[in-house]
Amino acid sequence: MNPLKHVAIIMDGNGRWGLKYKNSRNAGHKAGLDTVEMIIKETIKNKIDYLTLFAFSTENWKRPKKEIYYLFNLLENFLINKIEELDRNNIKLKILGSKKFSSKLNELLDYSEKKTSKNSKLQINLALNYGSKLELINAFKKISKSKNKINEKNLQKYLQTKNIPDPDILIRTGNTKRLSNFLLWQLAYTEIFFEKKLWPAFTEKDFKRIIKEYKNTKRNFGKI
Repeated sequence: MNPLKHVAIIMDGNGRWGLKYKNSRNAGHKAGLDTVEMIIKETIKNKIDYLTLFAFSTENWKRPKKEIYYLFNLLENFLINKIEELDRNNIKLKILGSKKFSSKLNELLDYSEKKTSKNSKLQINLALNYGSKLELINAFKKISKSKNKINEKNLQKYLQTKNIPDPDILIRTGNTKRLSNFLLWQLAYTEIFFEKKLWPAFTEKDFKRIIKEYKNTKRNFGKI
């Protein structure tokens, strides 16, 4: 049975769910937060150490400004209302990506990381303004300046996921089968599960099914 330390999720389909059921993309984003809270609880129940959530990519800036504003306002409210609870539950929050947001959101993100930095039950990596290609380019620039040899071990030292094990599982909801510039290096040997359900419709039962399937999967890592 495979050990499970790290689950990564591309939370796709919020907007489509909102349009279908509430006639509003924003309503879908709000509903998606309920699924996030459920996944956090289930991750803890299954004693998984790391949960990485793809919340906003470097390409998502192409979306309508009103939707982007709503997304960040939703995140601000989530942090204001939930960071104390996350801290009490011994959950650590780490941000992946570049903090190029409003001063209020940047301060909230910095505060949340600092407040939870010593927690150890679960580490949530929130990918915001994150793009894997940019992460790799920046890592190569840093390794070149350091004059270290360019090899796998040294490169990993300059990734934003330094000291974080690669994901064992990637879940992408929304019936879309692509990686969308997410953790391209780190997902090299990850077991990938593409789900038809839109993110707000993803359930505890779905998560448990994927975990069970993963644990019974034969992982070769290039061997026979």
